[in-house]
Amino acid sequence: MPQALTYPGVYVEEVSSGVRTITGVATSIALFVGWAGRGPVNSATRILSFADFERKYGGLDTRSFLGYAVRDFFNNGGTDAYVVRITPTTTGETPNPDAPVPAAAAIGALAVTASSPGEWGNKYGVRIVPRPDDDARFKLEVTLGDPTDDEVNAQVVEVFENMSTTAADSRFVETVVNGRSQIVTVAVAATPVTDLKAPLEDGTDGEVLEADDDVFTTALEDLFDVGGAADKLDIFNLVCVPGLTAGDKIATLRANCAKKRAFLIADSKEGATLESVQDDLEAMAGGDMSYGALYYPRVRAGDPLQSGAVRSFPSCGLVAGIYARTDARRGVWKAPAGTDAAINGIVGLEQTLSDAENGVLNPLAINCLRTMPVYGNIVWGARTMEGNNDRGSEWKYVPVRRLALFLEESLYRGTQWVVFEPNDEPLWSQIRLNVGAFMQSLFREGAFQGTTPREAYFVKCDRTTTTQDDINRGVVNIHVGFAPLKPAEFVILRIQQIAGELAT
Repeated sequence: MPQALTYPGVYVEEVSSGVRTITGVATSIALFVGWAGRGPVNSATRILSFADFERKYGGLDTRSFLGYAVRDFFNNGGTDAYVVRITPTTTGETPNPDAPVPAAAAIGALAVTASSPGEWGNKYGVRIVPRPDDDARFKLEVTLGDPTDDEVNAQVVEVFENMSTTAADSRFVETVVNGRSQIVTVAVAATPVTDLKAPLEDGTDGEVLEADDDVFTTALEDLFDVGGAADKLDIFNLVCVPGLTAGDKIATLRANCAKKRAFLIADSKEGATLESVQDDLEAMAGGDMSYGALYYPRVRAGDPLQSGAVRSFPSCGLVAGIYARTDARRGVWKAPAGTDAAINGIVGLEQTLSDAENGVLNPLAINCLRTMPVYGNIVWGARTMEGNNDRGSEWKYVPVRRLALFLEESLYRGTQWVVFEPNDEPLWSQIRLNVGAFMQSLFREGAFQGTTPREAYFVKCDRTTTTQDDINRGVVNIHVGFAPLKPAEFVILRIQQIAGELAT
């Protein structure tokens, strides 16, 4: 509002430019879901490297594809991910015999429990060292190995000094340890014991779940329900459930991905053939199929947990890493395929496809992994599950769908300021200014077709999009259009022989 003019002189006012910069969101934050023997259960934890995964989830485990997929993601260019550990859980008062149990110990006045359920906790122990000058304080040590076994050289891995069992104390053991330890949680016990050293014991892994198990997929659906771990996440773009191959379950997961503006990367079955993978894709039909892509065949790589023996692994993690690598180098509008989409960390593929076999699968929207001379193992397909030629879908290609998701999420977040603003031409002009500036920046980066902005995109927000009836109902309509780049899937070379001049 203008200042009250009370005295003769010069008044200075700052006037808003109306510019509210819209920033593009991240495009390659992956969500990995699977069974693990360690880590938080049914909650999402952010990791920025495979070392983070090893610390929080225990690293590779031959019983699950989860760790291998996460490793492949970071080895192929991924930088940011969430992980959700799914295990059988106890509901109600009756314990579930299939649920994992945390290792635990009673020591002094404390009940000590591993920070997450699983056998992993049995490797650790705890020790209390009283302070000789203060009976009310003590040092708590967490050891790798049994501290009561003289033949075991138990290594101290965590130390908490000057602990107290008094809740009002600033060094209250529950507050300090539970807020800092990566290995244990503690509680002041109702009944103290005399032992000052004890191993953590009786931790179990419970039932090992495969991705197609009904218990697993029920928990997977719960993640996307209101209040679920995935629902609570601010943003993720790529979803990988290594080992999930059941068609109906993939269709359900793909629909949940659409609600979160995320894209599903699906695996083919182990040992799938040229014929069976076509049947598998048909089983995944239903709803909007453009929110996912299927890759075939699986990859083969050495397993460090089995002396380097070559095994078959799902490809979703490494493909997600290639998505991230392509986004960083070229942009989300570039197809994550081609000679630049080299696959790192594998020794080969389950099936070596010929051009003719690739030609059978590509029109059906099955993306092939190929072994090419000179280039090695690469991704050689960029179609969504809706990319079957017979469908004629406008969402045929992965980069087109993912660019649209990027625009939707960026504009959704970048126009929150519009809510409750006066709904008239001054607001509409600000919307056109800010959305147009965002689209222009993408045009300059080469995200759209066309040689001029008019050919590449449009932004409409005026009386033609928002009627008086809309205004009365509190609605402002913003129409944004863009001309997407389509990948050059087929390159045709026409070669003609030039005949020499003939004498006449």
